[in-house]
Amino acid sequence: MGAKGFVEGGIASIVAGCSTHPLDLIKVRMQLQGEASAAAAAPTPTPALRPALAFQSGTHTVSLPAAAPTPKPGPISVGAQILRAEGAAGLFSGISATVLRQTLYSTTRMGLYDILKKRWTQENAGVLPLHRKIAAGLIAGGVGAAVGNPADLAMVRMQADGRLPLADRRNYRSVGDAIARMARDEGVRSLWRGSSLTVNRAMIVTASQLATYDQAKEAILARRGPAADGLGTHVAASFAAGIVAAAASNPVDVVKTRVMNMKVAPGAPPPYAGAVDCALKTVRSEGVMALYKGFIPTVSRQGPFTVVLFVTLEQVRKVFKDVDF
Repeated sequence: MGAKGFVEGGIASIVAGCSTHPLDLIKVRMQLQGEASAAAAAPTPTPALRPALAFQSGTHTVSLPAAAPTPKPGPISVGAQILRAEGAAGLFSGISATVLRQTLYSTTRMGLYDILKKRWTQENAGVLPLHRKIAAGLIAGGVGAAVGNPADLAMVRMQADGRLPLADRRNYRSVGDAIARMARDEGVRSLWRGSSLTVNRAMIVTASQLATYDQAKEAILARRGPAADGLGTHVAASFAAGIVAAAASNPVDVVKTRVMNMKVAPGAPPPYAGAVDCALKTVRSEGVMALYKGFIPTVSRQGPFTVVLFVTLEQVRKVFKDVDF
């Protein structure tokens, strides 16, 4: 029961993470939309402006309507922009960081959740209520995020690098180069920048994702019988888990992405003092719905990711069914 859950969960997580990496990249780019313009506009106080430009023409005043705001591009447009500017390889920016993140974070959370679930099920006469599943997910997600934060930070920066001007890009060669440079240039503590957000998000995602999958699977099997324990049940339960996880975690994910991606100039205060400051500045400058930026790609990524994760996990469990380690 010890290492087996970690190995099974790690294999499934790496397969799922690599399969859906382009969708995760698009989500990160969308979550950063509006950040640069809001930051640039914030420090410069401007006088109140009239909504239209007016000038005199003889005895008449001619007014020109104010320019309409530029619409934000959707996930398809963002994906097309990446392809045009960076090529097909741009959709896989930061893939090495994704592999390391899944190896550290997801392997830990999946294995720890499996241990807690089995132990608590045995202690509760073979039945694990929903609130205990959620508790197991919260614990497993928090521990996994603390372990994997450096890789998560590197992944966010590598994914976001292509949207920056050429002069401002970090140009990390790999996840190892990213972590080494962050530790050297910003200090070892910087590797855990945004860790409170990462932990909070991971707790929410793991609790909602794993608990929902187990609960939905149990409900389907209770209705249709053990014979229904197949691909259709796994896909249905995992898709439900993906939607729940995406809806619960998106606001924290937006703030986490922005805090991790911020550039701190030497001698200058950071753009955000912390998670709460980032959330408040985002809402003030862009509105409450800014916390759900990237929600469509989040669902589009979280759904397939969760389906691939659990379908792969169920198949890996069959492979290792008679193996004890």
